[in-house]
Amino acid sequence: MGKDTIADILTSIRNADMNRKGTVRIACTNIIENIVKILLREGFIENARKHQEKNKYFLVLTLRHRRNRKGPSQKILNLKRISRPGLRIYSNYQRIPRVLGGMGIVILSTSRGIMTDREARLQKIGGEILCSIW
Repeated sequence: MGKDTIADILTSIRNADMNRKGTVRIACTNIIENIVKILLREGFIENARKHQEKNKYFLVLTLRHRRNRKGPSQKILNLKRISRPGLRIYSNYQRIPRVLGGMGIVILSTSRGIMTDREARLQKIGGEILCSIW
């Protein structure tokens, strides 16, 4: 079986957020880089920079955190992988789900690249639903 890199980065970000870590280091691929750009643009993470180490590229993400959080159960990011290698989920632009009435985002892989649900609805294109974040 192949590795699911999208699920791996979502799990890394979720674990770092629950343990109040400031930064996360993840492997860099083109699809991961596009997802991180969306997270940065939508304000779910604070900063992202590319780092090279022995001919391998990594992304170092700075997570956005709130002060006065108590306990590891209170988290800021809720990340959920929807389409996975064993079960691909596709949707046309009319049936793209809304997360919390538009407060969260759904990230899609379309024929025009990786984009959010709002962008896909505006361009009237559907695709594979990768994950939802709120």
